[in-house]
Amino acid sequence: MTPAPAVQANTLLSGAAVYLVANVVNAAIPFALLPLLTRVLGPEGYGEVAMFQTLLCALESMVGLSVAGAAGRKYYDGDGACAQRELASFIGACLQLVLCSSVLMLGLIQLLREPLAAALGLRPQWMSWAVFACACSAVMGIRLGQWQVRHQARCFGALQVSQGLLNMALSLLLVVGLEQGAEGRVAAQVGVTGLFALLALALLRRDALLRLLVWRPDHLKDALAFGLPLVPHFSGLFLLNAVDRVVIHTELGLAAAGVYMVAVQVANGMSLVFDAINKAYGPWLFERLRRNDAAEKRRIVRLTYAWFVLVLLGAALALELGPPLVGWLAGPEFAHAGALIGWLALGQAFNGMYYMVNNYVFYSRRTGALALVTVASGLVNVALLLVLVKPLGLQGAAMAFGLSMGLRFALTWWVAQRRCPMPWFGVGLLRQAGQLAAAPYKMRANRRRSGAARN
Repeated sequence: MTPAPAVQANTLLSGAAVYLVANVVNAAIPFALLPLLTRVLGPEGYGEVAMFQTLLCALESMVGLSVAGAAGRKYYDGDGACAQRELASFIGACLQLVLCSSVLMLGLIQLLREPLAAALGLRPQWMSWAVFACACSAVMGIRLGQWQVRHQARCFGALQVSQGLLNMALSLLLVVGLEQGAEGRVAAQVGVTGLFALLALALLRRDALLRLLVWRPDHLKDALAFGLPLVPHFSGLFLLNAVDRVVIHTELGLAAAGVYMVAVQVANGMSLVFDAINKAYGPWLFERLRRNDAAEKRRIVRLTYAWFVLVLLGAALALELGPPLVGWLAGPEFAHAGALIGWLALGQAFNGMYYMVNNYVFYSRRTGALALVTVASGLVNVALLLVLVKPLGLQGAAMAFGLSMGLRFALTWWVAQRRCPMPWFGVGLLRQAGQLAAAPYKMRANRRRSGAARN
C-alpha cells in the first residue's frame, strides 16, 4: 500500500530536519573558529589553510572514486539476508579500490611534491597528508551513506557532529594553546579524519556491512563503472568550486586567497540547508521514482518549482545580511570580503537548484553526461576567472562563480530530463509556478492600491 501523502511528507521533512540540525551544528564549528583563526593566523595564514582545502578538493574524487555513492546505490538492488551479504562484499570491494587509488596517488604526489607545493603555497609535507585525509573521508562517506539510504538520520548526524566538535577542540589546542599556526589547523583536520575513519570501519563491521577480505571482481567492476565516469564530474566540481583560489593565489597572492576564502565560507552557509535537504530528498525521491506513479511525479515537480522560488529569495536575503556579517565575524582585515557575498550567494542558489535535478541522473546510473556538464561548466569558470580576476580582482572571481553555477544548473536540468523524464513543462505546473513566483509582487501591488484608495 502506498503511504499517505502526509506520511510521505513527514518522512522527508523529519529526515531533512535532522540533517539540517547536524549540518548547522557542524558548520557552526568553522564559523565559531572563524573569528579566532582569522585574527590569529591573519590573511596569509588563513590563505594557507584555504589552499590546503583546495588541495583536498582536487584529490577527493581521484582517491575516493565516489565509492560512497556506489555503495548507496547498491543498497536499492535487493532485500533480505542474501542482499545484505552482497552489499557487505560490495563495500569491501569499494574499500579495496580506495586503498589502491591512495597508494597510486601517494606515488604521484611524491614525484610532484616540490613543484606542487610551490604552486599552491603549501609546505611539502602537507601533500601526503592530503591523500591520507581524502582516503579517510571516503571511508566515512560509506558509513554515512549507508545510514542515509536507511533513513537513519540521527546516527548520521551524531557521527558528523562528533567529528566536527573534536576537530574544533583539537584545532583550538594546536592553533591557540600550542601556537602551531596554520600547521596546527591542518594537523587537527587530518588527525580527526583518520580517527573517525577507524570508527566508521568499526561501525560498518558491527552492522555486518563490511567483508573486506573477499575478492569480487564483479563488485570492483560495478563500483568502477559508477565511480570512474564521476571522476571528470568531480574534477569539474573542483574547477567550479576551488580553482578560483589557485587563480587568486597566482594573480593576487596568498593573503587575497585567505580573504576570498572567508567570503566563500560565509556564503556556504546557504549550502548547508541545501545539502541537508538533499540528504533526505535523495532516498525519498529514489523510492518514488521506482514506483513510477504519474501523480507522484507531478507532485514532485510542483514541490521543486516552489523550492526554486524559495532558494532565489534566500540569495536575495544573503545579499543584504552577508556584508555586515563578514565584517563582524572575521574582523577589519577581512571586511572587504563582504562585497563578494552577492555573486557567491547567487552561485549557491543555483547550487541548491542543481541538487533538485541531478538526483534524476544518479538514479538513472547514466552519469557520463553529468560529468561532461560539470567539466564544461568548470572550464567556463576557469575562462571567466582568467578574464575577470586581473581587471576586477576578487569581485571578478565571485562573478565567475555565480555565472558558472547558473550554467551548470541549466545544463544538468536538460540532462536530467533526457535521462529520467519528468512532467516539468506541463501547462498547469508552469502556471502554478508562475503564480507562486508572482505572489509577492501581487501582494505589494494590492497594498499600493489599498493605500491609494484610502488616500
